[in-house]
Amino acid sequence: MNIVASVKNASKQYKTGDMLITALQPTSFDFRRNELTLIIGPSGSGKTTLLSLLGCVIFPTDGEVFIGGELINGLSQKKLADIRLNNIGFVFQSFNLLAPLNGLENVMHPLLLMGISKSEAKQRAEEALIKVGMQDRMKNLPKMLSGGQQQRVAIARALVTDPSLMLCDEPTAALDTKSVSVVMEELKMLSTTGKSVAVVTHDLRLKQFADRIIYVNDGVASETPPEDENFH
Repeated sequence: MNIVASVKNASKQYKTGDMLITALQPTSFDFRRNELTLIIGPSGSGKTTLLSLLGCVIFPTDGEVFIGGELINGLSQKKLADIRLNNIGFVFQSFNLLAPLNGLENVMHPLLLMGISKSEAKQRAEEALIKVGMQDRMKNLPKMLSGGQQQRVAIARALVTDPSLMLCDEPTAALDTKSVSVVMEELKMLSTTGKSVAVVTHDLRLKQFADRIIYVNDGVASETPPEDENFH
């Protein structure tokens, strides 16, 4: 099956006191294998809400979200945690690496959570780090790595469980220009290996790496670019 995730008329509203705030209007998109999708929009536009729905972090107020053909609406927290662990890789702006663990141990961590043996976890973690060009830095603690190197370790950690869907929230925001290219090329390469990669950003420079772009503004998601694309 080419489609790894879908949102169907999915919307999200929050109640604040007497006010109802619509974070995302009804939205329908399929996310396919071998595709890098950019989700572009200004701060507060609803793009992170869309990513959170795909990541099974929140439920839609209305509409449906499917991961690997399974409807996630109303699943138990344990089942959602299983789906996140087995189907979805997360890459964050702040890297979220565990400071006391070296690069290899950070990448092994999700496999150990899945109950995989230490020897197999080590082998798979080494392979993931080699894929992102970090084989020489496996034993380094995060604080000994540059921002770009930390992000590549974080990509290896997201990759090691072999998820069908990789969700990246502003993965280049903390990086210099050279590291931005390296990290986006890694993500682009991963999208050609049967994964669906979705990258939330407000950085228009990333457009060159995209197979498809979803624009989000004022809670409305569309593949039509807005007339004013200045998000800064």
